[in-house]
Amino acid sequence: MVIAQQPENKSQQPRTVAELVEDVQALTTEIQQLYCLDEIPWVVGYSGGKDSSCVLQLVWNAIAALPPCKRTKTIHVITTDTLVENPYVSLWVRNSLKQMKLATQEQNLPFEPHLLQPEFKETFWVGLIGKGYPAPKGKFRWCTERLKIKPSNRFIRDVIRDNGEAILVLGTRKAESTKRAYRMKQWEAKRVRDHLSPNMNLPNSLVYSPIEDWRNDEVWLYLMQWENPWGCSNKDLFAMYRGASADNECPLVVDTSTPSCGSSRFGCWVCTLVNQDKSMAAMIQNDEEKEWLQPLLDFRQELDAPINRDRRDFRRRNGDVQLYERNLDETISVEPIPGPYIKEAREDWLRKLLKLQQQLRSTAPENMRDITLITLEELSEIRRIWLEERHEFDDSLPRIYKEVTGEEFQDPRPGADYSLLGSDEWAVLEEICEGDAMHLELMAKLLDTERQFRKKARRTGIYDALEKCFETSSRSPEEAVKNAYLKRDLKAAVNQGDVAKVKQLTLGDLVKEEITDASSAAKPKTWASIKFQNKETTS
Repeated sequence: MVIAQQPENKSQQPRTVAELVEDVQALTTEIQQLYCLDEIPWVVGYSGGKDSSCVLQLVWNAIAALPPCKRTKTIHVITTDTLVENPYVSLWVRNSLKQMKLATQEQNLPFEPHLLQPEFKETFWVGLIGKGYPAPKGKFRWCTERLKIKPSNRFIRDVIRDNGEAILVLGTRKAESTKRAYRMKQWEAKRVRDHLSPNMNLPNSLVYSPIEDWRNDEVWLYLMQWENPWGCSNKDLFAMYRGASADNECPLVVDTSTPSCGSSRFGCWVCTLVNQDKSMAAMIQNDEEKEWLQPLLDFRQELDAPINRDRRDFRRRNGDVQLYERNLDETISVEPIPGPYIKEAREDWLRKLLKLQQQLRSTAPENMRDITLITLEELSEIRRIWLEERHEFDDSLPRIYKEVTGEEFQDPRPGADYSLLGSDEWAVLEEICEGDAMHLELMAKLLDTERQFRKKARRTGIYDALEKCFETSSRSPEEAVKNAYLKRDLKAAVNQGDVAKVKQLTLGDLVKEEITDASSAAKPKTWASIKFQNKETTS
């Protein structure tokens, strides 16, 4: 007898193919009953992978078997495109959605496919190149919620808002990981019926997980033995998984010693939360026609390089210097937390990304020559951040874009090309500041803040904005770090109740300043007197 067996969950008993067929029939009945039970709309999460394809196919076949008069409730099929997906997976998903739309009309079914995307203000490149966020790590995983969770949650909330409730159908399985199995066990205690759990993140919604107890090979058996109802080829999906496995194999009927491709993971090609993009590396290894993807892997490795503090600000984005204990070679030191990428580094990432996009458009297969790594809307938002939030009014993005592409940058944002300050004024400032980066930053912030308030009917808040410029940019890096150490020591002394230490820290510098500046006590301290102190004393 043929056994559908998978090694990753040894505690789970293998089932025969006949038992799997019985389970499919039982699930079909369950899906039909649940669908006809009420008017609550369904939302099926579809990523294009094997699990979501399996669930959608189960639901599709079950609904198609109902009489047309009972197919009254809309079933939304949602896919989130993070805009940094593996190119082949992205193409597969987009083609699948097109096929679904055609098949829905032909078969008179209530499915509505939707391609969701993150807002342009929250995309990966806007975060990394625009705001200067470093590549995501375990302790700073800024990407997942912005790119994946928020777009789907927004859609589901809209469905709930319009209908009061929603049922989210997912292909989650306990066999995926120990952590996933533990979470699903927790949900089971609060279930309203089999496979139906409350959604912990979205009120008024339930999660339906029909294949939660299925194994990898059972998923593949179903996909291979039951024809895809919306016209895509499950064999092509199988081939894609097989090509993304290091051993180029993806067996369906195996024994406990046989490897399975079920662990192949497709995700963002820029992902630095894993040590290596094994699926893309395997694609390149197993298929010469996919060697054009190698530059993507190389770029991803560059993103994942160790921290280069020369390319990172010594402050956080809000201008604060924050300290942390760093353990390097068993030596603990307290140092500033590296902040966002500095201006030169962000410009460098943009230039490299645009060059990569140009390269891939000339080397990719014909059907993928229009590949887009960064969209026009993302470039526009990056430009806005650099101009309005970072006050970098030299407006370098259009110049970099033309250098790389040879084309003028057409900004879709109304009025984006109008500015009183530009690269000429920036060059003058650089000359005046004589290489002092902090002086240049402060002057640029002050000038651009005044410009931003220039056309406002009321200039309320301009003094606070100007004051913030001084708070974040008036100190040299050495002075700012020294002040952060002082605050840290003062806080520790307060927490310990050390009054003498508090007095020393709060009054010590004041006494020192009074002694040092006794000869010039009548002179008020200004930026000019600090900046040009040596020149004044020598004249």
